[in-house]
Amino acid sequence: MATGHRRSWLSVPGSRTELIAKAAGAGADGIIVDLEDSVAPNEKDAARAGLIAAIATVPDAEISVRVNAPGSPWSHLDLIECARLGGPSTVMIPKVECAGDIEFVDRLLTGAEAAAGRREPTAIAAIIESATGLVSVREIARSSKRLNALVIGYADMAASIGRDAATAPEQWLFVQETVLSAARSAGLAAIDGPYLGVEVDADFTASVEHASRLGFDSKWVIHPRQAQFATAAFTPGIADVDYARAVLDTLRQSHGDGIGAVTLNGKMIDEAVAVWARRILARTGGD
Repeated sequence: MATGHRRSWLSVPGSRTELIAKAAGAGADGIIVDLEDSVAPNEKDAARAGLIAAIATVPDAEISVRVNAPGSPWSHLDLIECARLGGPSTVMIPKVECAGDIEFVDRLLTGAEAAAGRREPTAIAAIIESATGLVSVREIARSSKRLNALVIGYADMAASIGRDAATAPEQWLFVQETVLSAARSAGLAAIDGPYLGVEVDADFTASVEHASRLGFDSKWVIHPRQAQFATAAFTPGIADVDYARAVLDTLRQSHGDGIGAVTLNGKMIDEAVAVWARRILARTGGD
């Protein structure tokens, strides 16, 4: 995913191509076209066949495609189609459990892109949604140069570990921290998976705000009415943006004077604070 400035992702079924254009106007920064769970087995081939034409209807949108899981009857066909000219910028790989899953996808994409004459490589986002994947997440995070994001899949993760997917956000803290730290250690984006309800209610808002406070880069939502809230929740406030700019300006000046750490508004700032500041500005499109 070109995730640098993406704060929210709205998913649409790949079999409902008419919804893609509507999704583009819902207020999310990116669209996930889903070929996996939201598409029935007897519709998989038709959804795949219409993928490139559907993406072409929203040429200015940031598109990712969730393909079927490695080892399924459809995975390799989905990936070959996504590697064509006009395909998505990113493929999301579900049910990733080991580095080998991503290595397989990487090799298949390399060959398919060469056959299609595609020069821009397709990026990969890995969805971590099982206990096995969680245990292996640090190896997964470093498995391919194409990989640019880790994503939590709550529904399958809940089934894997024997938990209700609708449990309170703080009950997911270990999973979230594990995925987030693995992403940060490998220089990847961290995307919080979808809350499974379709309303903008107290539970949904708590889930989104919790993920934003933890430090995730963006939120995946499943209904258009949720997109604008998620985007707003992951948009830094004016005070944070102003302070981030002041941090970077102050440090540039201090570094020019040969000083590594200085005080700003009564607080010590150094390169660690500059990392935070750059991340804040990245969420706004700043630098």
